[in-house]
Amino acid sequence: MSSLRDDSELTVVHVMRHGEVHNPEGILYGRLPEYHLSELGRQMADRVAEHLAGRDVTHVVSSPLERAQETATPIAKAHGLDIATDERLIEADNVFQGKTFGVGDGALKRPENWRHLVNPFKPSWGEPYVEQVVRMMGALDAAKDAARGHEAVCVSHQLPIWIVRSFVEKRRLWHDPRKRQCTLASLTSFTYRGDKIVSVGYSEPARDLVPAHLLAGAKPVKGKDKAFGA
Repeated sequence: MSSLRDDSELTVVHVMRHGEVHNPEGILYGRLPEYHLSELGRQMADRVAEHLAGRDVTHVVSSPLERAQETATPIAKAHGLDIATDERLIEADNVFQGKTFGVGDGALKRPENWRHLVNPFKPSWGEPYVEQVVRMMGALDAAKDAARGHEAVCVSHQLPIWIVRSFVEKRRLWHDPRKRQCTLASLTSFTYRGDKIVSVGYSEPARDLVPAHLLAGAKPVKGKDKAFGA
């Protein structure tokens, strides 16, 4: 009987968005390599590591992209853990990757790109929301199993984090990107009882470090969205 899983056992999986990225050209970097944390982004990662230092974290796993791995590093170090990598935590694919994507300029002003905007419900410009849900739920379940009875930290990216949270909270998947509650270096925390998610929490341990125009719900400002990307 001792080998049976305890369905009352609590496990917490914190899904963290990476810190600010050095991106002075305002490129939608998506899955492109060689986009690293800025100095401010490293401060954000350190802040979250301090916030989680007293928690029972036994597993740290990251998207393979550099900005996520760099965000995970101080958290893993604080708990004496190695960083696992899970491809399912990667950024969503996007046809505008590598292009500028600012307010009032960039890719959306070019008529040849408008055909990618015909279906916001799928969406037509990138990885389908449903596919993001499937892979992110798989990554969360794997992290839960690795840290069963303890806590795990998964470092990922804004859109897939918001999509999996919307799915769990039974909201529609299509949405206004400006209203995502998933600020840089934020934690979206899924609590499992056994294998079932019983609650979702959200916190911003590094909120005071996040530029005001990048906070959730902030109005875009032309020339101040150079950290765009998730």
